Amino acid sequence: MKAFVINKYGKKVALTATQMPEPKVLDNDVLIEIYAAGVNLLDSKLRDGEFKLILPYKTPLILGHDVAGVVVKTGSRVKKFKVGDEVYARPSDHRIGTFAEFIAVDENDVALKPKTLTMEEAASIPLVGLTAWQAFIEKAKLKKGEKVFIQAGSGGVGTFAIQLAKSMGAFVATTTSTANIELVKSLGADLVIDYKKEHFETILKNYDVVLNSQNADELYASLGILRQGGRLVSLSGPPDPDFADDLKSSWFIKMVMTILSRTARKKANNLNVDYRFLFMRANGTQLGEIAALIDAGSIRPVVDKVFAFDATNDALTYVQRGHAKGKVVIKIK
Repeated sequence: MKAFVINKYGKKVALTATQMPEPKVLDNDVLIEIYAAGVNLLDSKLRDGEFKLILPYKTPLILGHDVAGVVVKTGSRVKKFKVGDEVYARPSDHRIGTFAEFIAVDENDVALKPKTLTMEEAASIPLVGLTAWQAFIEKAKLKKGEKVFIQAGSGGVGTFAIQLAKSMGAFVATTTSTANIELVKSLGADLVIDYKKEHFETILKNYDVVLNSQNADELYASLGILRQGGRLVSLSGPPDPDFADDLKSSWFIKMVMTILSRTARKKANNLNVDYRFLFMRANGTQLGEIAALIDAGSIRPVVDKVFAFDATNDALTYVQRGHAKGKVVIKIK
Protein backbone atom coordinates (compact mmCIF):
# COMPACT_ATOMS: atom_id res chain seq x y z
CA MET A 1 0.00 0.00 0.00
CA LYS A 2 1.06 3.60 -0.50
CA ALA A 3 1.98 5.51 2.64
CA PHE A 4 3.86 8.60 3.80
CA VAL A 5 6.59 7.78 6.32
CA ILE A 6 9.46 9.30 8.24
CA ASN A 7 12.72 7.35 8.29
CA LYS A 8 14.26 9.39 11.09
CA TYR A 9 13.22 12.01 13.61
CA GLY A 10 14.07 15.63 12.85
CA LYS A 11 12.59 19.10 12.58
CA LYS A 12 11.04 19.78 9.19
CA VAL A 13 12.05 16.35 7.87
CA ALA A 14 9.92 15.66 4.82
CA LEU A 15 7.64 12.64 4.77
CA THR A 16 8.53 10.11 2.09
CA ALA A 17 5.96 8.46 -0.16
CA THR A 18 6.68 4.74 -0.31
CA GLN A 19 5.15 1.29 -0.53
CA MET A 20 4.53 -0.41 2.82
CA PRO A 21 3.10 -3.84 3.69
CA GLU A 22 -0.63 -3.92 4.32
CA PRO A 23 -1.23 -3.95 8.10
CA LYS A 24 -1.62 -7.25 9.89
CA VAL A 25 -5.16 -7.72 11.22
CA LEU A 26 -5.23 -9.03 14.79
CA ASP A 27 -8.18 -10.92 16.27
CA ASN A 28 -9.83 -7.76 17.67
CA ASP A 29 -8.97 -5.51 14.72
CA VAL A 30 -10.86 -4.08 11.80
CA LEU A 31 -8.95 -3.29 8.61
CA ILE A 32 -10.05 0.11 7.35
CA GLU A 33 -9.61 1.30 3.79
CA ILE A 34 -8.81 4.95 4.41
CA TYR A 35 -10.85 7.55 2.55
CA ALA A 36 -9.63 10.59 4.50
CA ALA A 37 -7.19 11.43 7.28
CA GLY A 38 -7.08 14.43 9.60
CA VAL A 39 -3.81 16.31 10.10
CA ASN A 40 -2.80 17.49 13.56
CA LEU A 41 0.03 19.46 15.11
CA LEU A 42 0.76 16.26 17.04
CA ASP A 43 1.96 14.70 13.78
CA SER A 44 4.65 17.33 13.29
CA LYS A 45 5.66 17.15 16.96
CA LEU A 46 6.11 13.39 16.69
CA ARG A 47 8.15 13.85 13.53
CA ASP A 48 10.32 16.41 15.30
CA GLY A 49 11.02 13.91 18.08
CA GLU A 50 9.30 15.85 20.87
CA PHE A 51 7.64 12.73 22.31
CA LYS A 52 10.51 10.23 21.95
CA LEU A 53 10.76 9.93 25.72
CA ILE A 54 7.17 8.83 26.29
CA LEU A 55 6.18 7.49 22.83
CA PRO A 56 9.20 5.71 21.36
CA TYR A 57 8.28 4.69 17.81
CA LYS A 58 10.36 2.62 15.43
CA THR A 59 11.07 3.91 11.94
CA PRO A 60 9.96 3.85 9.22
CA LEU A 61 6.91 5.39 10.88
CA ILE A 62 3.62 6.21 9.19
CA LEU A 63 2.17 9.36 10.77
CA GLY A 64 -1.51 10.26 11.09
CA HIS A 65 -3.97 10.09 14.01
CA ASP A 66 -7.42 10.58 12.42
CA VAL A 67 -9.16 8.23 10.01
CA ALA A 68 -12.48 7.89 8.21
CA GLY A 69 -13.09 5.01 5.86
CA VAL A 70 -14.72 1.64 5.20
CA VAL A 71 -14.17 -1.67 6.97
CA VAL A 72 -12.79 -4.20 4.44
CA LYS A 73 -11.78 -7.01 6.81
CA THR A 74 -12.47 -8.03 10.41
CA GLY A 75 -10.53 -10.08 12.93
CA SER A 76 -11.88 -13.38 14.24
CA ARG A 77 -13.17 -11.87 17.50
CA VAL A 78 -14.68 -8.66 16.16
CA LYS A 79 -18.35 -8.25 17.11
CA LYS A 80 -19.12 -4.55 16.70
CA PHE A 81 -18.44 -4.06 12.99
CA LYS A 82 -18.80 -5.80 9.66
CA VAL A 83 -17.29 -5.45 6.22
CA GLY A 84 -18.80 -2.41 4.48
CA ASP A 85 -19.37 -0.32 7.61
CA GLU A 86 -18.41 3.34 7.28
CA VAL A 87 -16.35 4.19 10.37
CA TYR A 88 -14.08 6.77 11.93
CA ALA A 89 -11.41 6.51 14.61
CA ARG A 90 -8.37 7.84 16.41
CA PRO A 91 -6.06 4.81 16.47
CA SER A 92 -4.38 4.14 19.80
CA ASP A 93 -0.82 5.25 20.50
CA HIS A 94 1.78 2.92 18.95
CA ARG A 95 -0.77 1.94 16.28
CA ILE A 96 -1.09 5.24 14.45
CA GLY A 97 -0.55 5.54 10.70
CA THR A 98 -3.48 7.09 8.84
CA PHE A 99 -1.36 8.74 6.12
CA ALA A 100 -1.76 5.51 4.18
CA GLU A 101 -4.28 3.54 2.15
CA PHE A 102 -5.11 1.06 4.92
CA ILE A 103 -4.87 0.80 8.71
CA ALA A 104 -5.73 -1.92 11.23
CA VAL A 105 -7.44 -0.57 14.37
CA ASP A 106 -8.73 -2.30 17.50
CA GLU A 107 -12.52 -2.38 17.30
CA ASN A 108 -12.78 -0.70 20.72
CA ASP A 109 -11.15 2.42 19.25
CA VAL A 110 -13.61 2.64 16.32
CA ALA A 111 -17.13 4.04 15.90
CA LEU A 112 -19.62 4.24 13.08
CA LYS A 113 -19.09 7.44 11.11
CA PRO A 114 -21.64 10.22 11.75
CA LYS A 115 -24.30 9.71 9.10
CA THR A 116 -24.60 13.40 8.30
CA LEU A 117 -20.90 13.89 7.50
CA THR A 118 -18.75 13.26 4.45
CA MET A 119 -15.63 11.18 4.86
CA GLU A 120 -13.48 14.31 4.84
CA GLU A 121 -15.62 15.96 7.52
CA ALA A 122 -15.64 12.81 9.66
CA ALA A 123 -11.84 12.53 9.46
CA SER A 124 -11.55 16.00 10.99
CA ILE A 125 -13.25 14.94 14.23
CA PRO A 126 -11.66 12.06 16.21
CA LEU A 127 -8.55 13.57 17.83
CA VAL A 128 -10.00 17.01 18.57
CA GLY A 129 -13.37 15.57 19.55
CA LEU A 130 -11.87 13.10 22.01
CA THR A 131 -9.53 15.77 23.37
CA ALA A 132 -12.40 18.14 24.20
CA TRP A 133 -14.59 15.30 25.50
CA GLN A 134 -11.94 13.95 27.85
CA ALA A 135 -10.94 17.45 28.99
CA PHE A 136 -14.46 18.61 29.87
CA ILE A 137 -16.24 15.41 30.87
CA GLU A 138 -13.47 13.32 32.44
CA LYS A 139 -10.86 15.78 33.75
CA ALA A 140 -12.80 18.99 34.49
CA LYS A 141 -16.27 17.45 35.02
CA LEU A 142 -17.81 20.55 33.46
CA LYS A 143 -21.33 21.31 34.68
CA LYS A 144 -24.25 23.20 33.21
CA GLY A 145 -24.06 26.91 34.00
CA GLU A 146 -20.31 26.96 34.62
CA LYS A 147 -17.98 29.41 32.90
CA VAL A 148 -15.24 27.96 30.71
CA PHE A 149 -12.34 29.71 28.97
CA ILE A 150 -11.08 28.02 25.80
CA GLN A 151 -7.84 29.33 24.34
CA ALA A 152 -7.37 29.58 20.56
CA GLY A 153 -11.03 29.20 19.70
CA SER A 154 -10.56 29.07 15.92
CA GLY A 155 -8.12 26.14 15.99
CA GLY A 156 -8.90 22.46 15.57
CA VAL A 157 -9.52 21.71 19.24
CA GLY A 158 -11.02 25.14 19.91
CA THR A 159 -13.74 24.96 17.26
CA PHE A 160 -14.91 21.62 18.60
CA ALA A 161 -14.48 22.49 22.29
CA ILE A 162 -16.63 25.63 22.00
CA GLN A 163 -19.51 23.61 20.57
CA LEU A 164 -19.17 20.78 23.08
CA ALA A 165 -19.09 23.18 26.04
CA LYS A 166 -22.18 25.00 24.72
CA SER A 167 -24.00 21.67 24.26
CA MET A 168 -23.27 21.01 27.95
CA GLY A 169 -24.84 24.33 28.96
CA ALA A 170 -21.66 26.26 29.78
CA PHE A 171 -20.88 29.96 29.27
CA VAL A 172 -17.92 30.07 26.86
CA ALA A 173 -15.19 32.68 26.54
CA THR A 174 -12.42 32.29 23.98
CA THR A 175 -9.54 34.06 22.27
CA THR A 176 -8.95 34.47 18.55
CA SER A 177 -7.69 36.97 15.99
CA THR A 178 -9.83 39.72 14.50
CA ALA A 179 -10.39 37.73 11.30
CA ASN A 180 -11.94 34.78 13.15
CA ILE A 181 -14.26 36.55 15.60
CA GLU A 182 -17.40 35.85 13.59
CA LEU A 183 -16.43 32.20 13.15
CA VAL A 184 -16.13 31.49 16.89
CA LYS A 185 -19.31 33.45 17.59
CA SER A 186 -21.13 31.28 15.04
CA LEU A 187 -19.96 28.21 16.97
CA GLY A 188 -21.52 29.54 20.18
CA ALA A 189 -18.83 31.55 21.96
CA ASP A 190 -20.47 34.01 24.38
CA LEU A 191 -17.44 36.24 24.95
CA VAL A 192 -14.69 36.66 22.35
CA ILE A 193 -11.36 38.32 23.12
CA ASP A 194 -9.16 39.54 20.26
CA TYR A 195 -5.76 38.45 21.53
CA LYS A 196 -4.03 40.98 19.27
CA LYS A 197 -5.78 43.84 21.04
CA GLU A 198 -6.52 42.63 24.58
CA HIS A 199 -5.08 40.42 27.33
CA PHE A 200 -7.61 37.85 28.52
CA GLU A 201 -6.31 37.93 32.12
CA THR A 202 -7.37 41.58 32.43
CA ILE A 203 -10.94 40.76 31.37
CA LEU A 204 -11.83 37.34 32.75
CA LYS A 205 -12.20 36.39 36.41
CA ASN A 206 -13.84 33.74 38.58
CA TYR A 207 -13.99 31.13 35.81
CA ASP A 208 -14.71 27.51 36.63
CA VAL A 209 -12.70 25.77 33.91
CA VAL A 210 -9.84 26.65 31.56
CA LEU A 211 -8.76 24.59 28.55
CA ASN A 212 -5.12 25.56 28.05
CA SER A 213 -3.34 24.89 24.77
CA GLN A 214 -0.72 27.64 24.73
CA ASN A 215 2.71 28.35 26.23
CA ALA A 216 3.81 28.61 29.87
CA ASP A 217 3.06 32.35 30.15
CA GLU A 218 -0.52 31.77 28.98
CA LEU A 219 -0.82 28.83 31.35
CA TYR A 220 0.22 30.83 34.41
CA ALA A 221 -2.03 33.74 33.41
CA SER A 222 -4.92 31.29 32.97
CA LEU A 223 -4.50 29.91 36.49
CA GLY A 224 -5.11 33.43 37.77
CA ILE A 225 -8.55 33.79 36.18
CA LEU A 226 -9.97 30.75 37.95
CA ARG A 227 -12.15 30.92 41.05
CA GLN A 228 -10.96 29.03 44.09
CA GLY A 229 -11.58 25.37 43.38
CA GLY A 230 -11.50 25.98 39.62
CA ARG A 231 -9.94 23.48 37.22
CA LEU A 232 -7.36 23.97 34.49
CA VAL A 233 -6.78 21.22 31.95
CA SER A 234 -3.62 21.69 29.88
CA LEU A 235 -3.11 20.11 26.47
CA SER A 236 0.31 21.65 25.93
CA GLY A 237 1.96 20.59 29.17
CA PRO A 238 3.80 20.35 31.32
CA PRO A 239 3.00 16.66 31.89
CA ASP A 240 2.31 15.79 35.52
CA PRO A 241 2.98 12.72 37.71
CA ASP A 242 -0.56 11.41 37.14
CA PHE A 243 0.22 11.21 33.43
CA ALA A 244 3.31 9.16 34.19
CA ASP A 245 1.13 6.82 36.25
CA ASP A 246 -1.35 6.51 33.36
CA LEU A 247 1.53 5.52 31.08
CA LYS A 248 2.88 3.09 33.71
CA SER A 249 6.19 4.87 33.27
CA SER A 250 9.42 4.12 35.08
CA TRP A 251 10.34 5.96 38.28
CA PHE A 252 12.78 8.04 36.24
CA ILE A 253 10.11 9.27 33.80
CA LYS A 254 7.77 10.01 36.70
CA MET A 255 10.52 12.00 38.40
CA VAL A 256 11.13 13.98 35.19
CA MET A 257 7.43 14.81 34.86
CA THR A 258 7.27 15.76 38.52
CA ILE A 259 10.10 18.23 38.00
CA LEU A 260 8.69 19.60 34.74
CA SER A 261 5.28 20.32 36.26
CA ARG A 262 6.49 21.52 39.67
CA THR A 263 6.07 25.24 38.97
CA ALA A 264 2.60 24.86 37.44
CA ARG A 265 1.39 22.62 40.27
CA LYS A 266 2.84 24.95 42.92
CA LYS A 267 1.18 28.02 41.38
CA ALA A 268 -2.12 26.14 41.17
CA ASN A 269 -1.84 25.01 44.76
CA ASN A 270 -1.11 28.55 45.95
CA LEU A 271 -4.24 29.78 44.17
CA ASN A 272 -6.32 26.84 45.48
CA VAL A 273 -7.10 25.64 41.94
CA ASP A 274 -6.59 22.29 40.23
CA TYR A 275 -3.99 21.67 37.49
CA ARG A 276 -4.19 18.61 35.25
CA PHE A 277 -2.41 17.57 32.07
CA LEU A 278 -4.27 15.72 29.30
CA PHE A 279 -2.82 13.58 26.55
CA MET A 280 -5.94 12.21 24.94
CA ARG A 281 -6.43 8.49 24.34
CA ALA A 282 -8.34 6.46 21.78
CA ASN A 283 -11.93 5.59 22.72
CA GLY A 284 -14.54 4.25 20.31
CA THR A 285 -17.42 4.51 22.79
CA GLN A 286 -16.83 8.24 23.22
CA LEU A 287 -16.61 8.66 19.44
CA GLY A 288 -20.02 7.02 19.22
CA GLU A 289 -21.46 9.58 21.63
CA ILE A 290 -19.80 12.39 19.68
CA ALA A 291 -21.33 11.03 16.47
CA ALA A 292 -24.77 11.19 18.07
CA LEU A 293 -24.23 14.86 18.98
CA ILE A 294 -23.12 15.62 15.43
CA ASP A 295 -26.07 13.83 13.82
CA ALA A 296 -28.41 15.67 16.23
CA GLY A 297 -27.04 19.00 14.97
CA SER A 298 -25.35 20.04 18.23
CA ILE A 299 -21.84 20.04 16.74
CA ARG A 300 -20.62 20.63 13.21
CA PRO A 301 -17.17 20.04 11.74
CA VAL A 302 -15.01 23.00 10.79
CA VAL A 303 -12.69 22.08 7.92
CA ASP A 304 -10.26 24.69 6.63
CA LYS A 305 -8.65 22.85 3.70
CA VAL A 306 -8.64 19.44 2.06
CA PHE A 307 -5.36 18.34 0.47
CA ALA A 308 -4.74 15.55 -2.04
CA PHE A 309 -2.89 12.48 -0.79
CA ASP A 310 0.19 13.37 -2.83
CA ALA A 311 0.25 16.78 -1.07
CA THR A 312 0.56 15.29 2.45
CA ASN A 313 3.76 17.23 3.14
CA ASP A 314 2.03 20.46 2.13
CA ALA A 315 -0.84 19.68 4.51
CA LEU A 316 1.58 19.12 7.41
CA THR A 317 3.40 22.36 6.64
CA TYR A 318 0.12 24.26 6.53
CA VAL A 319 -0.89 22.94 9.95
CA GLN A 320 2.52 23.81 11.42
CA ARG A 321 2.05 27.46 10.52
CA GLY A 322 -0.72 27.62 13.10
CA HIS A 323 -3.25 29.63 11.12
CA ALA A 324 -5.76 26.95 10.14
CA LYS A 325 -9.41 27.65 10.92
CA GLY A 326 -10.55 24.34 12.32
CA LYS A 327 -9.03 21.20 10.82
CA VAL A 328 -6.96 20.24 7.79
CA VAL A 329 -7.74 16.95 6.04
CA ILE A 330 -6.04 14.72 3.47
CA LYS A 331 -8.31 13.04 0.92
CA ILE A 332 -6.89 9.58 0.26
CA LYS A 333 -9.69 7.94 -1.71
